[in-house]
Amino acid sequence: MSELHRFLDEARELLPAAVALRRRIHAKPELGLNLPLTTAAVLDALQGCAVEIARGKSTSGLVVSLSGTRPGAQSGRTILLRGDMDALPMPEETGLDFASEISGRMHACGHDAHTSMLVQAVHLLHRHRDELAGTVKFMFQPGEEGYGGARLMINDGLIDADPKPDAAFALHIHPVVKAGAIMGRPGPILASADTWTIRVKGRGGHASMPHHAIDPVPVAFEIGLALNAMVTRRIDVFDPVVVTCAKVSAGTANNVIPEVAEMSGTMRATSEEARELAHDGIRRVATNIAAAHLCEAEVKINRGYPVTVNDAGFVDFARGVASDLLGADNYIDSPAPLMGAEDFSYVLQRMPGCMMFLGVMPEGHDGHDHVAPCHSNRMMLNEESMAVGIAMHAAIAHRFLAQ
Repeated sequence: MSELHRFLDEARELLPAAVALRRRIHAKPELGLNLPLTTAAVLDALQGCAVEIARGKSTSGLVVSLSGTRPGAQSGRTILLRGDMDALPMPEETGLDFASEISGRMHACGHDAHTSMLVQAVHLLHRHRDELAGTVKFMFQPGEEGYGGARLMINDGLIDADPKPDAAFALHIHPVVKAGAIMGRPGPILASADTWTIRVKGRGGHASMPHHAIDPVPVAFEIGLALNAMVTRRIDVFDPVVVTCAKVSAGTANNVIPEVAEMSGTMRATSEEARELAHDGIRRVATNIAAAHLCEAEVKINRGYPVTVNDAGFVDFARGVASDLLGADNYIDSPAPLMGAEDFSYVLQRMPGCMMFLGVMPEGHDGHDHVAPCHSNRMMLNEESMAVGIAMHAAIAHRFLAQ
C-alpha cells in the first residue's frame, strides 16, 4: 500500500467537517467578487491552524499559507492549491434539506465543495507540517463565474508574494464521472470563453412592403447559419471551436420592419490559433453577408477566459499521485478537453501545474442514465467523494514538496 494512503484515511475522518461546511456555504450562496458570508465561513473553519492569511483590495479572496517545519523547509519549494467560492445566478430545484435559502442563487458548479475540500486539506497538511519540506499556499478565490477573480487576485500581488509558488494544482468536481475517480489530461483541458454581438442595421418600413425597406431580420438569420458553416469549413476538426448564437432580438410590432436586428452568443476554442481564426471568421462572415444585402454589421467580440492548459510534466506527476493514492483504476485519462472555461487558466499561464476533475456521481447512478451536470438547477454530488478531494490536495502538496 502506498504511503499516501494514510492521507485518504485521515481525509475520511475530516469528511464530516467538510460536509458541514459545504452545506453551510450551499445554503447561503453568494455571487461575484465580494463573498462576506463565505469568506467568514472559511475563516471560522480554519480556526486552530497555524497559518498566515493574506487578503487583497479587489476581492474578498484569501491566500492561506502553511509553512512546513521540517529542517530546510524555509528554503524549500512552494505549491499553490486553489478552490473557488462563488455561486451562480440561477434557481435551485434539488429539494435538498440544505438547498439555497436565497432565491435565484445556487451552488450549481460545486464551488461549495471545492472550498470545503480545500479547508480540510489545510487541516490535514497542518497535522503533517513537520513533514513538509516547503510551503503550501491555499487560494480561496471568489468571482470564477465570469468575474475573473483569479486575475484580480494575481493583480493584487497575492499569488506572487514571497515565497512565490513553483507550481499550482486545482480540482473541479464532475457529476457525470464515477464517484471518487480523478480525471485529467495534458495540454488543453478547458476551452477559452468569448462572447460576441452582431448588430445588423438595415432600414425600417412597413411589413407589407419590404421592398421599400431593407429588412435586417433575414440577414441576421443568414449570418447565424453561415457561422455554423464557417466553423465546419474553416476550422480544423481536431482543433475544435464552438460558436453558438444564443439570442436574437429585433422589432416592436408584427407589422413593422425594424431598422436593427441584434444577435449574440458564445465562442469556445481549445487553442489560441483556432480562437483567432474564429474571431476573424465571425467578423468576415457577418460583415460581408450584411453588405451583400445592403445592410451594415457591427461586430463586437469580448475576450473572456483563455484556454486552460495543463503542463504535461505536472500531469504525469499528478497522475502518479492519484494512482498511488487511489489505485490505477481510479485515474481516468480524459480523451479530449471539455468546452467549459475556467479562470484558473490565468494561474497556469504563470506557472506549471494542472487542473483535474473529481468524480462525484450521485449514488444510484451508473453513468448510463441521466445525471444532472454542472450548471443544472438539479445538480447534486456525492459528498463521500469529497474525502478523495481532500486527500488528493494533501498528497499532491506533500509529494511535490518532498521532491
